[in-house]
Amino acid sequence: MTRLTGTALRVTILIGESDTWHHRPLYAEIVHRARAAGLAGASVFKGIEGFGASSLVHTQRLLSMSEDLPVAILIVDKEERVRAFLPQLDELVSEGLVILDDCEVIRYVGREGRDG
Repeated sequence: MTRLTGTALRVTILIGESDTWHHRPLYAEIVHRARAAGLAGASVFKGIEGFGASSLVHTQRLLSMSEDLPVAILIVDKEERVRAFLPQLDELVSEGLVILDDCEVIRYVGREGRDG
């Protein structure tokens, strides 16, 4: 089980829900690669509205745009582990935003005996 406390680095990846990598959702590819890299964890959050560099607003309120809602993937781990993972994000994310933030982990506890 990965132990994580104290100072850490958070990477936030903002992409579109319809973005893909080899016919697979891009967010899923990022999460699976983060797990394979042994990172402490990754979570995906679906937005209800947003815009990016194109200034095109994507919202769940407009049927024509609802298929490409914003998605945020958050990954937190020790700085050296996150920075080692950045080349994979560079390969995967052709459109979107990748942000790094220093953070402090107060509590990180998983369930014993589970394989996800």
